[in-house]
Amino acid sequence: MGKVTGFKEFERQDEAYTPVKDRVKHYKEFTVPLSEEEQKKQGSRCMDCGIPFCHSGCPLGNLIPDFNHMVHQGEWQKASWILHSTNNFPEFTGRLCPAPCEQACVLGIIEDPISIENIEKNIVERAFKEGWIKPQPPKTRTGKKIAVVGSGPAGLATAQQLNRAGHTVTVFERDDEIGGLLRYGIPNFKMEKEIIDRRLAILEAEGITFKTNVNVGVNYNVEDLKAFDAVVLCGGATERRSLPTPGIDADGVVQAMDFLTQQTKVVFGKKVENQVLATDKNVIVIGGGDTGSDCVGTSNRQGAKSVVNFEIMPKPPGHRSPTTPWPYWPLQLKTSSSHKEGVERNWLINTKEFTTDKNGKLTALKTVNVKWEMIPGERPKLIEIKGTEKTWPCDLALLALGFTGPESTLADKLGIKTDARSNYKAEYGKYQTNIPNIFTAGDMRRGQSLIVWAISEGREAARQVDIYLMGKSDLPTKNAAGDLVGV
Repeated sequence: MGKVTGFKEFERQDEAYTPVKDRVKHYKEFTVPLSEEEQKKQGSRCMDCGIPFCHSGCPLGNLIPDFNHMVHQGEWQKASWILHSTNNFPEFTGRLCPAPCEQACVLGIIEDPISIENIEKNIVERAFKEGWIKPQPPKTRTGKKIAVVGSGPAGLATAQQLNRAGHTVTVFERDDEIGGLLRYGIPNFKMEKEIIDRRLAILEAEGITFKTNVNVGVNYNVEDLKAFDAVVLCGGATERRSLPTPGIDADGVVQAMDFLTQQTKVVFGKKVENQVLATDKNVIVIGGGDTGSDCVGTSNRQGAKSVVNFEIMPKPPGHRSPTTPWPYWPLQLKTSSSHKEGVERNWLINTKEFTTDKNGKLTALKTVNVKWEMIPGERPKLIEIKGTEKTWPCDLALLALGFTGPESTLADKLGIKTDARSNYKAEYGKYQTNIPNIFTAGDMRRGQSLIVWAISEGREAARQVDIYLMGKSDLPTKNAAGDLVGV
């Protein structure tokens, strides 16, 4: 029995919890902006590229060398037009996308890649500041009515594209504000919500109708969807993963999204009953992804006594691994600003039990160190290492374990087929479910994924809906080679 290929060089490593001397307490975005001269310099670095592999990394098909060239030339308005021709919401991706384009950048083979995401953010911010981004309502209406269920990036992209085609679009959102996970699942220190609101103002001015507190299939009868010529389901993958661990129901074991959502609502001045707070608590965040990082940053802002992070996988290397060579997305350690604010990070560790006091309140976690082994042809096997059991003091455990797939309510009530992972099945390339006038896009169709994939799927689904309703479409699409058609 041998170790999993690519994992053998990584071992468990702890980093002591060392909160910064002066805690960050505010929830505002904070970045050190590049000067305009530096941005132009970054754009100029792109100009000597023979074959732009950044296209292979970008699910949206962004015309990266083109807008970089415009930045290099100081043609910011043209750069904005090029950027928006493929991406409805560059202000979202410029803040939240993990930038697979940068990992595929040709220059990254020999030195640091071009700061594509930062350039993207600066282009759109300048465009808003200069007033270049204005509502573009369609000149004529087709008379067709479309319902979009879900107002995350996939739903918003679908709605804007279909509205541009002249259809009348209504977006239903079950929460009290538009934006999906962008609104409540992403902390303000990563994206302030005014960024969403200013874009929503554009979409409303273009003629899109938004309805909040409408949970289709719960407080909105699915039969009423028959009033629409087409329906696009963009509800996301919101079934949260848990742990089959004794004590999981203890008072103090909390899903990360509940924790983050509550704090974001408080930042908005909304009243939250019985808010879960990390203040003066020993906090353990289980899950080493972006959501786990967000929990670390929020816990520190709330004044946690200590913050510890568990990850069951091995610690990635600080450099690109040979198992994920350029231009693929690399297996590489990611350290966010939240991590730098103070956290003890632990890899190859598994939670065995949540222990409580006599009142059922969480007091500690029991863990064991693990390793991954496999028999050729089989899935990796998790092996516990004897003698490594440990008890950690813990008052608040945050489960940042991702999502298993979309909720089944709509699929059940509409009669939509799902796949083995519970994703809503849709014909490949057409985004059409087994019910002809119902389409689906984003995480609801593909499972938990990136914001760029959500926007890309929304755009592609909109084109397919347009073709279904009108027989043809002038909306842009990516062809098989990844090039954009119709821009």
